[in-house]
Formats: sequence, structure tokens, C-alpha cells
Amino acid sequence: MSFKGYNISSKYVFCIFPDNYETIVKMYFIEGTPFTYDPLDKEDLDDIWIRSEAALNPEFTFEQVDQCSDYLISEECHPCLFPVEVKNPELMPDDTLSN
Repeated sequence: MSFKGYNISSKYVFCIFPDNYETIVKMYFIEGTPFTYDPLDKEDLDDIWIRSEAALNPEFTFEQVDQCSDYLISEECHPCLFPVEVKNPELMPDDTLSN
């Protein structure tokens, strides 16, 4: 079986930032490891379906996301910063640096 690329996914999750500020973000994952997130606008934060999805998913701290991102950078596997082969590039955040 040959390698066909890493799987990218995203989901809405609660993220806890420094000073215990908590909000919902759209978290991006590579093979289940978080690597970046997008903040949501007020309309999305008030959306009942987004809030419901976030409530069902595990929450993350900013430090967890930062540690995972640092690890991916050290392995040159961070898909926003390095040319990483992915199965579904259409799921990548819009403002990535690599292509």
C-alpha cells in the first residue's frame, strides 16, 4: 500500500486561551493532531449548530495547540509552513503559506 498523503480535518471546539478566556474556534487537524485554528465571527459564535458541535468535541488549550504546532514544525510536517502531501487540500485553512 503506497502513501497517498496525510488526512486533514476540521471541527468546531472550545479553546481556552491565557487568562482563562474561552471561545469556540474552527480547529484544523492533520491526522488528528491540531495545527492551527480560525477564530469565528459573532454570527458563527451564536449559531446553535456550531455551539452544539463544539460542546460535543474535546476542548483544547492554547498551550496544547502551540505544543502540537511546534512538534509539527520540528518534524517539517506542519501543512501551513511546509510542502506536506495531503489527501484533501481543499480542507486546509484559506491563508496557508505552502502549496
